[in-house]
Amino acid sequence: MTTVNYSFDKLCVQEIEKQIETLSKLLKKLQDANEEFKAVTKAAAMKAIKKRMEKDIDEVGKIARLAKSKLEELDRENLANRQKPGCGKGSGVDRSRTATTIALKKRLKERMSDFQALRETIQQEYREVVERRAFTVTCNHADEETIDRWIETGNGEQIFQRAIQEQGRGQIFLDMAVLVEAQGDILDNIESQVSSAIDHVQSGATALQRAKKLQKNSRKWICIAILILLIIVIIIIVTVIKPWSKS
Repeated sequence: MTTVNYSFDKLCVQEIEKQIETLSKLLKKLQDANEEFKAVTKAAAMKAIKKRMEKDIDEVGKIARLAKSKLEELDRENLANRQKPGCGKGSGVDRSRTATTIALKKRLKERMSDFQALRETIQQEYREVVERRAFTVTCNHADEETIDRWIETGNGEQIFQRAIQEQGRGQIFLDMAVLVEAQGDILDNIESQVSSAIDHVQSGATALQRAKKLQKNSRKWICIAILILLIIVIIIIVTVIKPWSKS
């Protein structure tokens, strides 16, 4: 029975690792597509890249949710495994399983943070496009409140419409924003679990450091005691021999 559970856990871990690797590849594709988008000038090419990015963004959401579900499944398996003889909380087996789970959660959190950073990059670049188009049309610099309103509404403003036609990234920005918002609970949940696990690890590390420090102090006092003893022995020998009386 133990072998079956171990095999299942191993398979689950491999699936999560594969999903995180897929997220990394999708992130690279989106980053490359964003750079490609900035270089093209034809509307047809822009539309094709935009469609490709939207498809990848949808895929990111699906994979991230699936990875989160698998991690929750792994947590349940870890708790159930603690009921087995010799596998209780703090045992070698439990520490190994917990460490593996924490590592996977941290990797997923890092990937989702990378997607959020990309979303912020696209948002900033998109904002700059709107600002440039506004200045081109009006020869005046629009204030931040006006720019924010154009970005938020996305319609009814001639300047904003031209910016969308020129760059085509308005919907991509909105999709990325929705993605990050939808995955917010993943980030918060993983952050909480990782922090909790790190606290346990750090408390154990602190105890270990304290033990090492105590051991080091003990060795120091032993050395001092030996040194004092040697000095006493030398004094006794010198007193008995009295080399100065011979001279």
